Amino acid sequence: MVQIGQLVLNDFPLMLAPMEDVSDPPFRALCKEQLCDLMYTEFVSVEGLIRDSDKSLKKIELYEEERPMGIQIFGAEIDSMIKAVHMIEEAKPDLLDINFGCPVKKVVSKGCGAALLQDIPKMVEMTKRVVEATQVPVTVKTRLGWNEQSKNVVEVAERLQDIGIQAISIHGRTRSQLYQGNADWTLIGDVKNNPRMHIPVFGNGDIDSPQKALEYKNRYGVDGIMIGRAAIGNPWIFKEIKHFIATGEVLPEPDISERVRVIRKHLDASIQWKGLRTGIMEMRKHYARYLRGYEGIKPFRMSLSTENEIDKIYLILTEITENYK
Repeated sequence: MVQIGQLVLNDFPLMLAPMEDVSDPPFRALCKEQLCDLMYTEFVSVEGLIRDSDKSLKKIELYEEERPMGIQIFGAEIDSMIKAVHMIEEAKPDLLDINFGCPVKKVVSKGCGAALLQDIPKMVEMTKRVVEATQVPVTVKTRLGWNEQSKNVVEVAERLQDIGIQAISIHGRTRSQLYQGNADWTLIGDVKNNPRMHIPVFGNGDIDSPQKALEYKNRYGVDGIMIGRAAIGNPWIFKEIKHFIATGEVLPEPDISERVRVIRKHLDASIQWKGLRTGIMEMRKHYARYLRGYEGIKPFRMSLSTENEIDKIYLILTEITENYK
């Protein structure tokens, strides 16, 4: 078993990474159905929370059937982080995760996310203050360092552990790499195998198959794996990895009927969560991933991505099922 504060997870848990505009309740429900062990909200701006932004407040709405659930926050000002913590406690998350890893310019330019990798003393002080402000277990997600010359995650992980975080997730790239090149798990393994570390260490980056998940589990010794982009359009990856680790067998790919079933479930939940128009619009980015790999599927995907009427979308999905039986 893996323990984070009072939260006890299965041995070698698989987690859904916090992803903006992806890991919302409709998508989380699909990942939970496919045996994901721990999920996180989309990352939440503490400035948005303390200003009562509707978008930020909606992001921290949790549902009992999703648990265990973590809420991930990001910010640049310690006082704002503390104020937001008290609001988040009302949502009763199982974990509170601090984002020190988001590399995108609009976040970093405000001194948030991976920007804190350039100011480790501030990162440590911010984390310490958050830990002191709440009884919820605090975890951190970060990267190897700011750039190739500052891969300091082994030291950073020690310092964060020493001031009270209960687990750390590490993406195997620097901020400068963004999402380019291959994730380097060597330093993730060094953090896990550091004799001073006693909290769970989770690896993140480029896990896109059951075989790679097992290989990295054995090679680097991490306590679990966090999966991000590889789960988009493929919530089945969690179940596939669990089955492969347990049996050594590769589950068959989901057929077209299963893919359409999940698309419809995702679409219906998105509409219920966001309203008809927004739900339809925001599903468009998912169709290509759900329906990749089928010869001649492009016209159907294009139709799904341009159609605004729900009844016609259902008809297109029915046509896809009929055409690819």
